[in-house]
Amino acid sequence: MNVASSINGSSQFFSFEFFPPKNKDAWDSFMGKAERLADLEPLFASVTYGAGGSSHENSLDVCGVIKREMGIDILAHLTCVGASEKSINDYISRLSDVGVTDILALGGDGQKDDENSESNFYHAADLVEYVDENFTDVGIAVAGYPGGHPDAPTIAQDLEFHRAKLSKGSDFTITQLFFDHRQYFDYVSRLKCSGFEQPVIPGVLPIQSLGSLRRIMSLCGASIPGDLYCGVEKAFDAGGDEAVMEFGFNFARNQIVTLLDEGAPGVHIYTLNRAAMCERLIGDLKSDGYFS
Repeated sequence: MNVASSINGSSQFFSFEFFPPKNKDAWDSFMGKAERLADLEPLFASVTYGAGGSSHENSLDVCGVIKREMGIDILAHLTCVGASEKSINDYISRLSDVGVTDILALGGDGQKDDENSESNFYHAADLVEYVDENFTDVGIAVAGYPGGHPDAPTIAQDLEFHRAKLSKGSDFTITQLFFDHRQYFDYVSRLKCSGFEQPVIPGVLPIQSLGSLRRIMSLCGASIPGDLYCGVEKAFDAGGDEAVMEFGFNFARNQIVTLLDEGAPGVHIYTLNRAAMCERLIGDLKSDGYFS
């Protein structure tokens, strides 16, 4: 059973994102945290290409260990811009060798694999179409942007790009982080009005420090409501990152509750490879009857 089938068979769930450490020196610490989060029994875990998208080998290793030793289904990130068909085929084959049959199809910022050959992949939709036609046993997820992709000329045009990914064979969407639940439900509504019923999983980033929030926002281009950012700064001024952590816990908990209560099928949590916040969130929500 692939991840899409598990999602369709679940009434309410949570999942995690991990990014493999760039250096092997951090491997033991990372795996310890991954094991703690695996013990919470997420429906699946997504694994990025590693810090800065630099290490496919580390990602493959992490995918294999979490799948094989921790028993968690894996959704492996796969970027395609500038890639050759051979490199895509090889990577999917190697994922299959470690028991992974689901990908998150992304565009990315890649360069041509071989300057003597031309890539056929320019957008994530191209990868979705290729994998759907050539790997019928592989589940395909795509990324969605409730606030619009930072490179899209308009939100309406970004929605058209996303419809293309859905129409070419993707099974479900995981959204970029957002902080206003109304953005998510408006996004889902617009997709449904266009005839697309694939599940849309909201991505949630628990705020764990002022520095990490600033760093993540600058990297992904997502927006944050002014009053929320002021609240984070006020918490930091009052009690440093410990106060920000408490503020972030309360906000994330309320955000998740609102999303689930209003019909989201589950939540995908961006862990930042930190276990304590996620353990507390999931434990608290389970004690109130969620994810049962």
